[in-house]
Amino acid sequence: MNRRALMLSGAGLTLATLIGCTKNVSGSGAEARLIELGIVLPDAPAPVATYVPFRRVGNLLWVAGQGPAFGSEFGQGKLGLDLTVEQGQIAARNTALNILAQVRVALGSLDKVQQCVKLGGFINCTDDFTDQPKVMNGASDLMVEVFGDAGKAARFAVGSNVLPFNISVEIESVWEVM
Repeated sequence: MNRRALMLSGAGLTLATLIGCTKNVSGSGAEARLIELGIVLPDAPAPVATYVPFRRVGNLLWVAGQGPAFGSEFGQGKLGLDLTVEQGQIAARNTALNILAQVRVALGSLDKVQQCVKLGGFINCTDDFTDQPKVMNGASDLMVEVFGDAGKAARFAVGSNVLPFNISVEIESVWEVM
């Protein structure tokens, strides 16, 4: 490895990162990775109020808060009362699938994703529930499965006393895109 490559590697950067390559650890793009994982994205949910599901500004794509599909497993309820951490992780993963569906509609292909910049999670939970980060891992882990290191995002996970329609999880996201 030459000196420049070692400097980039030491900084956590690769040539692929610098030129915006969307290849993950298996060497395939995100769309191929979904197939490898056996994941079929749901239809992108329609807005339930007066807002747009996503907005692109330059090379950033903002995806409005998404929840688990209505009627999906563990899609409704309160963590610490109705749902366990593991069930919340499933709800967060299902929510992340809806996010990816919105990203695909916005871009035409997940292969146009450079990286997931941010995930912001709201967890419907009891006052004494403190495992919001563990619940959010359900979404974060999916992003890493699909995008590799480009799926690792800055994030927050906060508790909420209630969410619309009593959904268990709501997640908003920001993406760097081509």
